[in-house]
Amino acid sequence: MKLVYLVLDGVADRPEDGPTSLELAKKPFLDRVASLSKCGLMYTVGRGVAPESDAAVMSILGYDPHKEYTGRGPVEAVGAGLDLREDYEVAFRANFATIDPQSKRILDRRCGRNLTSEEARELARTVDGIDLGVYGGYARVVATVGHRAVVIIGSRSHRVSDNVSNTDPAYEKRGYVSIAKPSFEPYVAEAKPLDDSEEAKIMATLVNRFTEKVTGILVDHAVNQERRKYGKMPANVILLRDSGGRIPRLEEINKKFGLKFGAVAEMPVEIGITRILKMDMVNVPPPTENKAKDYEIRLDATLKLLERNDIVYVHLKGPDEPGHDGEVEKKVESIELIDKYYVGPLLEKIRDKGVALLVTADHATPYTRKSHTDDPVPVALMAPGMSGDGLGRFTERECSRGSLGVFQHGYELLPKILEIIRK
Repeated sequence: MKLVYLVLDGVADRPEDGPTSLELAKKPFLDRVASLSKCGLMYTVGRGVAPESDAAVMSILGYDPHKEYTGRGPVEAVGAGLDLREDYEVAFRANFATIDPQSKRILDRRCGRNLTSEEARELARTVDGIDLGVYGGYARVVATVGHRAVVIIGSRSHRVSDNVSNTDPAYEKRGYVSIAKPSFEPYVAEAKPLDDSEEAKIMATLVNRFTEKVTGILVDHAVNQERRKYGKMPANVILLRDSGGRIPRLEEINKKFGLKFGAVAEMPVEIGITRILKMDMVNVPPPTENKAKDYEIRLDATLKLLERNDIVYVHLKGPDEPGHDGEVEKKVESIELIDKYYVGPLLEKIRDKGVALLVTADHATPYTRKSHTDDPVPVALMAPGMSGDGLGRFTERECSRGSLGVFQHGYELLPKILEIIRK
């Protein structure tokens, strides 16, 4: 039996806050899946941890991020096709953002979420390779998708450590797992060493010098002058988080489970993870306004991967962004579009083909909170010949009644699902 492992990015909400997006959405195909499935809930990293997607995806693919991970920065660097000089370079996930140049107050962590990839690439080219003027420091800057980027800060003459804090105040670094803060002061944070080593102190100095220099360069950049002309927020700072000094050395997923894994990946972090785990990957274009076409492309990639793999991991970004923006109507719409253009056609294509379907999320992004939270996410497993729990809908409340119970950590999910399927 083969398995499609469908992850809906940030789809879960917090039921205690009121109706969830899954409860409000008209999604007949996902609800049909739930009615035929064994269901449950899952804390994707653990109780009390509001994870970023990187650690959450690692966890739900069967790896404990507290033991086997080296941070989102290196993963996104791999996703962007960059290498990393261990002991002399540190990689960061980065956002182009908007600040008030005088007060340094952050006006928007994502430049109004309308910075184009072309604009970001032009801005990145301007600051790529800048000399930081101390400790032989330099920075490599590569734009990825929209406001997102990868920054590698290194030294030509000194060893450096990745044990430094974020300049992005929305996330706190705990070891190599980054935690979304429920609230924060909206100012660019000063990077600080998180231990007493000279290497960490040097890196903190280089990071702060990077922030200072980049802000001075970007403030009057032609891209930002053009954006201001049209009433758009300028991308006049780069926020850094999730530092890591080496690429994770993880057991290949095919060897770990004795099965062939494929993946449909659209964002740099998922691309990086699938490359590190040596999954058979199809890289699809970033989402566009034409959702019917977007999901047609992703469905076609899923089916092609299914022909040559045992398990196909599919990560769909849709619901996460409107959750961050607090836009419940758009989050509901994103679920309905996935249901109509991906889940429905997928069910038709795999009918009577001996294919199981596992549907879940990498984390919750409640529209009431506008950030990732530690709330558990729904899980539904539909498999040929397996009796389901007879639940009515794919929602947080309904899945809480299912026979799978509550997974306390995401890395417990896949081994249990494979055990059920094998039986």
